[in-house]
Amino acid sequence: MRETLQPIIYDIPYNREFQTTLKEKLEVNHEKFITFYPTVYIINDEKSRNNYKVYVGETNNIYSRTKQHILADVQNREDFEEFEKSSSSRMYIIAHEHFNKSLTMDIENKLIHYLSSQNNVEITNRRTNQQNEYFPVEELGEIFSKIWNTLSESKIQLFHSEKEIQNSAIFKASPFHKLKEEQLKIRDQIALKIESLISMNQKHQLILVEGEAGAGKTVLLSSLFNELFQIGQSESLTEEYKNIQYYGKDIRLLVNHEQQFKVYKQLAERLGMTKINPEVVSKPTRFIRTVSESEPVDIVLIDEAHLLWTEGKQAYQGKNQLYDILKRAKIVVAVFDKNQVLSREQYVEKTKYLDLLNIANAHFDLRAQLRINASEETIFWIRNLIDNQLVKNIPEDLSYDLKIFDSPTDLYKAIKEKARTKRSGLSRLLATFDWPYSSKKTNNGEYWNVETQGLNLPWNLQLPKDRKTANLAWAEQTQTINEVGSTFTIQGFDLNYAGVIIGPSVKYANGKIVFDPSASFNRKATQRRTFDSGEKVDVSLELLKNELNVLLTRGVNGLYIYAVDEQLRDVLLKSQKGDLYD
Repeated sequence: MRETLQPIIYDIPYNREFQTTLKEKLEVNHEKFITFYPTVYIINDEKSRNNYKVYVGETNNIYSRTKQHILADVQNREDFEEFEKSSSSRMYIIAHEHFNKSLTMDIENKLIHYLSSQNNVEITNRRTNQQNEYFPVEELGEIFSKIWNTLSESKIQLFHSEKEIQNSAIFKASPFHKLKEEQLKIRDQIALKIESLISMNQKHQLILVEGEAGAGKTVLLSSLFNELFQIGQSESLTEEYKNIQYYGKDIRLLVNHEQQFKVYKQLAERLGMTKINPEVVSKPTRFIRTVSESEPVDIVLIDEAHLLWTEGKQAYQGKNQLYDILKRAKIVVAVFDKNQVLSREQYVEKTKYLDLLNIANAHFDLRAQLRINASEETIFWIRNLIDNQLVKNIPEDLSYDLKIFDSPTDLYKAIKEKARTKRSGLSRLLATFDWPYSSKKTNNGEYWNVETQGLNLPWNLQLPKDRKTANLAWAEQTQTINEVGSTFTIQGFDLNYAGVIIGPSVKYANGKIVFDPSASFNRKATQRRTFDSGEKVDVSLELLKNELNVLLTRGVNGLYIYAVDEQLRDVLLKSQKGDLYD
């Protein structure tokens, strides 16, 4: 591999004298890389204290492209008009000896990804420009890190630290992630299917996307959402998109999960989507109540569709949210994982699940595990424990930190230590729902606590919020390092390190993991489910298994476990030492 050199970066005022200013500053040995190589540029303006408006671009000719922005684009784009009129606008011009067109497009995309993940930046870019295989794609990560770190050293207020950004929930859900081959293939197939169905004026069509926890479903959906929305808003389609004018203009994204709804809403605001349609991101019940069946929207995307209610609850009085959404849309793309259903109101009978597959116009299955940075052997160990309820010896894995603890307080100390560092800061304590909790009232004036073997911490969402992080997702709020999260709080999110307390509802007996509903306080899981036939069915064992599945698949770089049940704890500790025998 070639040596990856330092980037060339110039910071100049953005105005009509930019060319003169740049040439005066330009070092002789940099001239050819700025003038004749592709470059990336960042136009930025501090609109208020440490709050910026930003545009990121790439070009084969920085001089002619900047003239176009200043002299022509000001006529039809509000952002370029604002940049041109402001006396404080500046421009970073970035070059590198290894830059080619594909590499600069990927660098541009990553800059948009990082900047749009910061809460003090309004990014005016909308579209993604992901490139696939090219030379030298293997240098992308290192070159980008050098560019970003140089920019960060120059202006930390605008370019936050890499790890701080990477730890944010909005970064993880961003549409600007570079998709893996499987994700990209499925996204393109879905887009073609949507084009075909809308061009034929089809209505009430379902496209189903399945995948286990960590398979990259949210990133795929976020990318599709942004792509469809931007194409739908294009006034004049370029040659590249002239064959997809049938996508439609009214695109919605729905999610039932409160924390994920918050992230998607923030993402839509930063990308300018809510200025065009304030309802572009919504809760399913609100969508059903405000959209008429006689005027269906073009496309509805549903993340975590397994969280949709399949029986009436609270403000929703229907029988099935998915079917009610289908009545109000031409096309619904639903991302679904039946192994993450956590409550009886969301439970889908097996016959109804088969019906869902039968009515789907298209069905896609994501198979790769993208969340957990572990070896195949470690991933198999976790899946074998969840799916087959078997505990085997923990494999050696230098890339993933999997530890069993004999003390919950030691587990908590380890997670707090991880949370202190920028590299692993997004680390939190989680537990099965085996201690009493109510979001509506206090426990006789005290917190509802998770209490076991000397550990005594509040359940999620009880401690007073830090004002600086109050609008972020639960795991990003600073006070939550002193709380224990539940499946309902953490579902759909990544942690760098997940510390999981497996409570007394999960036991070990006769060589297998077993579930004890009587020890669970998750009434949503343990109360019987009324099927359409009127039969009341106990589905608690399946739902408690799903609860364990959600918790054990949160950690990207590490998973720390403490089990309350003594027999389960003993066998897990033996598995860590390699003392188990078949």
